Amino acid sequence: MKLLALLLLLLSFNVSATTSAANPATSSDTASAKRWLERLSTSLNQLNFTTSFVVVKSNQAEPYHWLHGLGENDQELEIFTRLNGPRRDVLRKGDIVSYIEPEQEAYSVISNDVKGPIPTIFRGDISELEDSYRFISVGRSRVLGRVAQLIRIVAKDKYRYSYWLWLDQQTGLLLKMAILTRQGLLLEQIQFTHIEVSDQLSENLAQFQLTELPEAVKLVRQQQSKVFAWQVNWLPHGFSAVKSNHHNLNSNNRGDEKAVEFMLFSDGLVDISVYVNLSQENFRAPEYASDGATMVFNHIVQGIEVGVVGNIPLVTAKKIAESIVPARKKNGNSSVQGSVSESHDD
Repeated sequence: MKLLALLLLLLSFNVSATTSAANPATSSDTASAKRWLERLSTSLNQLNFTTSFVVVKSNQAEPYHWLHGLGENDQELEIFTRLNGPRRDVLRKGDIVSYIEPEQEAYSVISNDVKGPIPTIFRGDISELEDSYRFISVGRSRVLGRVAQLIRIVAKDKYRYSYWLWLDQQTGLLLKMAILTRQGLLLEQIQFTHIEVSDQLSENLAQFQLTELPEAVKLVRQQQSKVFAWQVNWLPHGFSAVKSNHHNLNSNNRGDEKAVEFMLFSDGLVDISVYVNLSQENFRAPEYASDGATMVFNHIVQGIEVGVVGNIPLVTAKKIAESIVPARKKNGNSSVQGSVSESHDD
């Protein structure tokens, strides 16, 4: 697999320097890119397809198998499987998603999305990203033996990455995706190795349609009166709070538990997770590590430990961690979604 990863990195990212350094996008380039992205969304929601792809990062390649189709009454059916390591299947029927893993009881949740390496927004309304990204239609190339249209989703500031998508001219489906820094450094990519589109539901999905899934668990909604001690006081422009909660973690394997405040933010394309808890240490210098596009940042300042995880540059993770402040009081309770400063810097 490591050899495959290196070959993909060397051979598949072959867009010419002339193409990547093209003139600034015109309005027609942007309009064309939006039409292609809208076609991608339609294809991901309506086509019967069977695909395989690998996620290439840090000189490793992780293979996946993905099936999608429309069953009775146009109900969406999906099977998403990771092929290396312990088996993990994610199954979807309409708005019910089930998780099947070894040595763990299967369970279902109410959702209309299978979380995976392919960003959810690609099957939704791409216009939600226009405030933070530019869409550019670049040109055509050949991927997986097919004619592909290259679409660039370019970050408008230095606090997030850009995405290049190669879309199949015939079906509109994704053939390859690359995540790049502002300087054009390739961090991570998804390369499809097989794609098959059919008018009929695949045999696997037809059998899955007859399978009874575990009953969906009822998730307890977070109470509005829940008190949060901390809030994020800075986020890049376009990010907003998605959810927040409290949970306990075992500390240092001693069996004692510590409460952690969790906050999730998104700009539609990228999710950022923030963890905050009290620490017995007063200070720890910043520690960080990256895996492809994913950044993990952690530090302790004045007895407060902050962790930030997401497909974001180090500068973004650092600024978010440094912006943690005591939550403002709101109607007698602390609010995690207090005032947030946003950056419009280029």
